[in-house]
Amino acid sequence: MAISTDFIATLNHWSKELGAEFPMLSDYKRVVVKQYGVLSEQNQLIVRTTFVIDTDGKVVSIMQNRDAIDVTGAVTACSRLKKH
Repeated sequence: MAISTDFIATLNHWSKELGAEFPMLSDYKRVVVKQYGVLSEQNQLIVRTTFVIDTDGKVVSIMQNRDAIDVTGAVTACSRLKKH
């Protein structure tokens, strides 16, 4: 799942363009980014972040900035998760 502060129409465009096979959710009100601590209160910018969350809801990996753009780290973290 991807969560972005973009509006639904923008996410629909990106989802189609990327051929995404996962849901893309809009957090345009910035509720989730505040809860996960990735919103800079000073300038209201979002730190690009990828969280890998296991099936128990535990955050097992966090990648930010350039590391969040490259999917390799997330794919590796996901491959380490036990299958239920």
